[in-house]
Amino acid sequence: MTAHRTAVPAAAALAPDVLDDKILGGWLGRIAGNMLGKPVERGDHWTRQRIDRYLRRTDALPLTDYIPGPTPERQLDPAEFELRPEWPECTRGNIHGSARDDDVDYSILGLHLLETRGFGFTTEQVGELWLLRLPYLQTFTAERATYRNLARGLKPPVAATVDNPYQEWIGALIRADVHGWTSPGDPRRAAGLARRDAVLSHTGNGVYGAMWAAALVAAAFTARSVRAALEASLEHIPAGSRLARTVRRTAALHDAGLSWEGTLAELDAETGRLHWIHVVPNAAVLTAGLLYGEGDFTTTIALTVRGGLDTDSNGATAGSVAGVLCGASAIPAQWTAPLEDTVRSAVFGFDGIRISELARRTARLVAPAPAGGTHAPAHGERS
Repeated sequence: MTAHRTAVPAAAALAPDVLDDKILGGWLGRIAGNMLGKPVERGDHWTRQRIDRYLRRTDALPLTDYIPGPTPERQLDPAEFELRPEWPECTRGNIHGSARDDDVDYSILGLHLLETRGFGFTTEQVGELWLLRLPYLQTFTAERATYRNLARGLKPPVAATVDNPYQEWIGALIRADVHGWTSPGDPRRAAGLARRDAVLSHTGNGVYGAMWAAALVAAAFTARSVRAALEASLEHIPAGSRLARTVRRTAALHDAGLSWEGTLAELDAETGRLHWIHVVPNAAVLTAGLLYGEGDFTTTIALTVRGGLDTDSNGATAGSVAGVLCGASAIPAQWTAPLEDTVRSAVFGFDGIRISELARRTARLVAPAPAGGTHAPAHGERS
């Protein structure tokens, strides 16, 4: 990717109805992408090859709708094609509102954080909200380790590092979208907000992944293309970080004319020794899905989920970016109609909330950025 700074116009250039449509598109895209990837979420078992074998056996390639579930008519080896236990809630024809998932819980919790603490929130307040609103058994990896440390009385930044071998995994990235949705056209601001959230539980590339994702979502509101949004997002993380180098490498392979499969094969060779929930290989899968999806919502989330690894998290973030780019009104109905405008959530007080209400509440938090796409920090805000 190019090294020069990429101008991203301010959100003030967007008409209010367009901005609202893009925010709703981000929420719908995140939830739909999460649901698409959820049945095959287990990257050590559901490789790209196994996912495609399953899709061929169920007559679902090319993937243009939710993944089909098993039926008595299909003779499938249950050991080879073991779907997540939640598959009856998130497979084609069985969806009635979203299934509960942490990839959506954290977006809801982030919205609640901004509503109650404002954009000057502190990292300590993020942890307090976890303890107040999020059940311990619905946290995983770095978040669970941090939750345990917070309950013991440890404070940031120590809470992120004690007995936490997951500090560079994908957990902070999945919490980042709300900071992009509330900073449309201002990736610098979004990255700063996401960093303050991420350092509660992550370090290094784990934090950079959250900053990158938030900046990417923010840039998607006003960028001329997905490639422009990716270029803008990289300006807000250290250029020498492994995460930034992997995103640039993915883009270089795309530019060299490799196929989507060829690009992921090359990246596997370079990052395959990392755990399937580590943020770096997942950023590669996500970047490839976005680039080869070329802004088309269905192609983007389908390729991202078919890329394997943390399929529901990657599908969620890809869906958010693609949903912002195209807006809710352009997302095909096969993705949105089964959601029935309803979210299941473990966040206390939010189970059964309407997706449209979440989007409206998000839009109320958005203040147009000044010309040039910058944002004057609120009192106490750190960037």
